[in-house]
Amino acid sequence: MREKLTARRLNSLEVTGKEYEVHDTTVPGLFVRVTAAGAKSYVVTWARARKKTLGRVGILTLEQAREEALQYLNEARKHGEPLAVTQGRRGAGTPTLRSFIDDHYMPWFKAHHKGHEKTLHTLNTSFDPIMYRRLDEITGRDLEQIRTAWLNGGNKPATANRKMGSISGVFSRAVEWAYLPASPLEKVKQLKVDSIGRIRYLSKDEAKALRDALDAREERIRAERDSANEWRAKRGREALPDLRALAFADHLKPMVLLSLNTGMRRGELFNLRWHHANLQTKTLTVAGEGAKTSETRHIPLNAEALATLQGWYDQASGTGYIFPGEDDKPMTDVKTAWLELLKNAGIVGFRWHDMRHDFASRLVMAGVPLNTVRDLLGHADIKMTLRYAHLAPDSKATAVERLI
Repeated sequence: MREKLTARRLNSLEVTGKEYEVHDTTVPGLFVRVTAAGAKSYVVTWARARKKTLGRVGILTLEQAREEALQYLNEARKHGEPLAVTQGRRGAGTPTLRSFIDDHYMPWFKAHHKGHEKTLHTLNTSFDPIMYRRLDEITGRDLEQIRTAWLNGGNKPATANRKMGSISGVFSRAVEWAYLPASPLEKVKQLKVDSIGRIRYLSKDEAKALRDALDAREERIRAERDSANEWRAKRGREALPDLRALAFADHLKPMVLLSLNTGMRRGELFNLRWHHANLQTKTLTVAGEGAKTSETRHIPLNAEALATLQGWYDQASGTGYIFPGEDDKPMTDVKTAWLELLKNAGIVGFRWHDMRHDFASRLVMAGVPLNTVRDLLGHADIKMTLRYAHLAPDSKATAVERLI
């Protein structure tokens, strides 16, 4: 059909289950193709069976499509073929990386993945040199140069690979949604890294020092409360709750003990609610919506973990988040208290996440099968768990002994 295209008309084009075309009477040669699924694209045709898709409706405006179509048609009259065909000139309607991320990729990413804030932060801070270039102008060489700058700036290969992985998702969607014919990362190989690396876990002396520091911190907080109540009593003021009547002085010790005995990720711990804890069946449920892999898993509680949760339950509200932050929202950070604890314990080079490694390492060294460890950690792939395989007692020694 032929008619004058307008923004209102474009919005009203119906999905019929069959592909059809609406040709513009203002710029003969320009038409909108509506697919059977309802996707709308501007197309220009300049000779028999000669046509080119200019861009999608909504990405390319009607005026931009008309300008681009006129350029194709004028060049076809002058040269027989548009320069876009003979010289590879790119379409003006291709979005910049910035606009594609903001208008298309991140809305999709938020709906399908967790951690969109972290991904957006990585994209914003790591790819500034190409952020305002059109998608079809970005080359593998550009990305190689950016990665080289990271490495020269002190980034480790594993960090560079993670950053490049964030932009890889952007280009994959651009290809899938027909903004690009191919990803510029197709020929950019990942950097080689040590897939096992150093697994940081606590030595026996460090484990004792950490627990001693936790107990000393508890006593210090209680002593400060005792002193404060003595001061208040002398002035006839109401006493604050007696911390010596409670199992814990504050949240840090129960959080650390649970982490050491369950291997939960920090975010999983922060997102725990009391209905996820079953003290009768001695299990903790990490709900899929709060897990990195989106898979629900159930963690059995050993004696220390159970006693920790029971003691914390007796002094907490027993509703909402197990470790609430402000306004009954999840806690988001324990960095200050954690670093002070490590300093007092004399432990260096040990992150909060390393308690997860410590949990897994102790299991493997106790002879627990790797697949069981994988289930407890919530790894989606056994390859992640295989990092701990070298800790299995006598496994390699037993294997090579069979050759004798």
